[in-house]
Amino acid sequence: MEVLATAGLKLNVPMSPSLSTKGGQGPMIRLLQNLARRWSELSLALQFLVAGGFCLLAVMLVVGSWVTMQIRDGVIRNSAATTALYVDSVIAPLLPDLRKSEQLSASVRQALDETLGQGALGKRLVSFRLWRRDGTVLYAKDASLTGRRFDLSDNLRAAFKGSVVAQFDTFDENESKEKAVGVPLLEIYNPVREPWSGDVVAVTEFYEVADDFKATLASTLQSSWLIVAGTTLTAFILLSGIVLRGSRTIDDQRGALRRQVSELQGLVTQNSALRHRVQRASRRATALNERYLRRIGADLHDGPAQLVALAALRLDSPAFSGHGESPAEVAMIRKTLEEAMREIRGICTGLVLPQIETAAATDILRLAVEEHERRTGTSVALTLPEHLPEPGPSEKISIYRFVQEGLNNAFRHGRGKDQAVRAGMRNGRLFVEVSDGGPGFDPARAEGLGLAGLRERVESIGGQFETLTGAQGTRLVISLSVEEQA
Repeated sequence: MEVLATAGLKLNVPMSPSLSTKGGQGPMIRLLQNLARRWSELSLALQFLVAGGFCLLAVMLVVGSWVTMQIRDGVIRNSAATTALYVDSVIAPLLPDLRKSEQLSASVRQALDETLGQGALGKRLVSFRLWRRDGTVLYAKDASLTGRRFDLSDNLRAAFKGSVVAQFDTFDENESKEKAVGVPLLEIYNPVREPWSGDVVAVTEFYEVADDFKATLASTLQSSWLIVAGTTLTAFILLSGIVLRGSRTIDDQRGALRRQVSELQGLVTQNSALRHRVQRASRRATALNERYLRRIGADLHDGPAQLVALAALRLDSPAFSGHGESPAEVAMIRKTLEEAMREIRGICTGLVLPQIETAAATDILRLAVEEHERRTGTSVALTLPEHLPEPGPSEKISIYRFVQEGLNNAFRHGRGKDQAVRAGMRNGRLFVEVSDGGPGFDPARAEGLGLAGLRERVESIGGQFETLTGAQGTRLVISLSVEEQA
């Protein structure tokens, strides 16, 4: 207990005024934060060594103090009981019936003086008193105390209740003579009982020289502390070994996880680079496809279309009409050629895009809407914001084709009802929406609508394609991540 008290005094350091003032709270908080950061940087093994060491040390002190206190009390009680039994066996035969006798006779005092003043018992007992229940000293080795009356102490009361009370090297203010002896003393209060009834009729108080007892007690306490400390140290070493193995395993797994994360980050970077390469390749393919379509359209216009037109002109020539062909057959040939000419021109018109690479996004949307209105004779509601970012050529081609195909589907399958085109920005992405008020359709069965081609075209350049259809109409929406062109 003295060790714990000393430790408590060492830890109970008053806080300096600089730390208790408001101005010192900032540095104190920063200090605690730094300590917490450094603590978190330690490995689990070091954290356990520090925290577990302090905890086990505290537990060792508490348990060791409790065990040694129990051992000390037990040794004192056993030694006191042994000494009290020995003294009682020597003193009790000399005492009269104390229930009847208020005072000791001269012969009894003389017998007690001879017993306590000579022989081995007298050398072991520094002081001896015989107490009556009312606090009167019936006999004392110090003759000046005989016959005096004192207030009963707690030890005397416990002894009169039948308990053997013992204290080692503990003196109060009335025991100055015993304290002045200068040797360790074992103070014992032993109840004196009647042989036939067992009632306590008196109490003997004596102080035994306890040099040997002190050495034995110190050796016993030292052994108990060594056992407690050894047990605690063994437990700490075993736990440290387990924690060290676990910490090493965790560190190995953490290192492997970091390597895997690093590899995954490298793969993500490679995938991102590949995705950008695929999108760039898709954009180039889209532009190249449009060039091929233009070339095909131009070849159709300059080749077969010219030949069909030439054939139609020759049908109108006088040379052809003079060969005897019937007018009906000539009219049929002319009608067939005119229809073929219209088909070829229609194909050329669909294949050849206007010059949209240099046009603004809003102009492209207006151009697609105006072309659809002129071709179908229907009206389209166009909603545009004040400003749209300028996408790249591939995005412009995709937007034009999307609006063109979406309006064609609205005209063919939605009967051109409530046709609308809307564009804008949403969550940093450019979106274009084509809608109608037709009866809707089943996208899974709509094979001839060209939606699959539109979806592939948009998704190939990193966009998103969405189809929303029902009894109230159809909405086709695309969203593109665009970077405004300089």
